[in-house]
Amino acid sequence: MTKRTSAKYKIDRRMGENIWGRAKSPVNKREYGPGQHGQRRKNKLSDFGTQLRAKQKLKGYYGDLTEKQFRKIFGEAERVRGDTGEMLIGLLERRLDAVVYRAKLVPTVFAARQFVNHGHVQVNGARVNIASYRVKEGDVISVREKSRQLAIILEAVQSSERDVPDYLEVDHNKLVVTFVRTPGLGDVPYPVVMEPNLVVEYYAKN
Repeated sequence: MTKRTSAKYKIDRRMGENIWGRAKSPVNKREYGPGQHGQRRKNKLSDFGTQLRAKQKLKGYYGDLTEKQFRKIFGEAERVRGDTGEMLIGLLERRLDAVVYRAKLVPTVFAARQFVNHGHVQVNGARVNIASYRVKEGDVISVREKSRQLAIILEAVQSSERDVPDYLEVDHNKLVVTFVRTPGLGDVPYPVVMEPNLVVEYYAKN
């Protein structure tokens, strides 16, 4: 688990955006950043600053991945033929914790990482406790029988905060998810604008 789990909303305030679209986000009340200097007037960002912010926002969205983790995923996206930004989004959405979160089995992406790490999830019938495990098209993700009455699941399933995207097939009664296809940027229901093209530009220069 990241050290940021208990202070996840600092990411929202640092970005000045409600990046997960949650009703509890402090950005809904205060759009300025955290800390004693948070209310200072923001200067216009340079191109580098804009690219860095795009990277930090995308990295933060998936549970505030470490720079090493994120850079490794970007490197894989870069090696695949096609649009690197689109490939990056596809690889991020194929993380097991991202799938668990998207399927509304848990309320937050941070909870999804913990849920997977604690061994509550199976992929094709086998227990998997690695949040970064990469699912493939056609994989079936399910909640272990003994974990199905956890309050966190019931809370997430009943939440109206977000919808399940169409690249997943979800049966909330059986708590089973099928990963139908790898999505592109336009398929992913981000509550804010994500700009993977700027992430590509950032790494091209740094």
